[in-house]
Amino acid sequence: MNILITGFSGHIGSFFLKKFISNKKINKIYLFDNFENNRLNTIFLKKNLKKCFLKVGDLSKKNSLKNFPKVDTVIHLASLTNASSSLNNYRKYYDNNYLSFLNVCNYCKKNKSNLIHISSTSVYGSNKKFVDENCTDLIPQSPYAKIKLDEESFLKKNGKNIKYVTLRFGTIAGISEGIRFHTAINKFCFNTVMKLEIPVWRTALEQYRPYLSLNDAYKAVNAIVTKNEYNREKYNILSQNHTVSQILNFIKSNKYNIKIKLTKSKIMNQLSYKVSKKKFEEKYIKLNRNIGLDIKETLNLFKNLKTIK
Repeated sequence: MNILITGFSGHIGSFFLKKFISNKKINKIYLFDNFENNRLNTIFLKKNLKKCFLKVGDLSKKNSLKNFPKVDTVIHLASLTNASSSLNNYRKYYDNNYLSFLNVCNYCKKNKSNLIHISSTSVYGSNKKFVDENCTDLIPQSPYAKIKLDEESFLKKNGKNIKYVTLRFGTIAGISEGIRFHTAINKFCFNTVMKLEIPVWRTALEQYRPYLSLNDAYKAVNAIVTKNEYNREKYNILSQNHTVSQILNFIKSNKYNIKIKLTKSKIMNQLSYKVSKKKFEEKYIKLNRNIGLDIKETLNLFKNLKTIK
């Protein structure tokens, strides 16, 4: 089986690449990235690159995948993912994320390739209910989430000639070569180690969010690839739902002191919702990685670092 991973140098993509390189069912791995993040280490630190083929380019350009080799499955990860940053950069996010998505869809349609479409649980917006994939009360709170919902709508209306599955990922936790520190857990861990204040929206401490370990993210995608079933369904992909307080307590349990700064700015964790993963787990595989382990591993990245007050 041959696969294409777009945006492979990012936080999620670099983890997937490491796993798929050692996956004996995968013969060739095609990689597409613009490398704007300059994370060249995500490729040259890997071993056994014989089955990897790299193209550098702008996926949002119309002919970016013209004459690209045919693959069995595309895992589409090429997106700008900082929801907070998207609040003031709608056009940038639209041009990059949505146009890249359209080009991937056209490629899959032309080559009859399967598509693993990565969406986000942030499409649910602020919901007091325990939500599942049948929820129609979708009120995304950021341009990033709105564009993800637009992608889902496009596939529903125009995806009859594409075999795809949409995976709504929770907020990512865990370490990889392409790790970033803008998402909630990674940001909290970084600020804690650096003895910086952790900014939290005033009403957010007891609000729930769905979190997804990179380990479970890969398990979910690999389950789809292995089963080779692309039923045009949507699935929530998460490890656990946690409150901000619970996340902070995980950090404290590793013998760290934390400094919280309550803020009126919508920086992070301003939404509250619990998400069900029942639909995916009943059909494929259990996702049960302890988010506390990811937090511990992330903190351990800095364990030998001496900070200056």
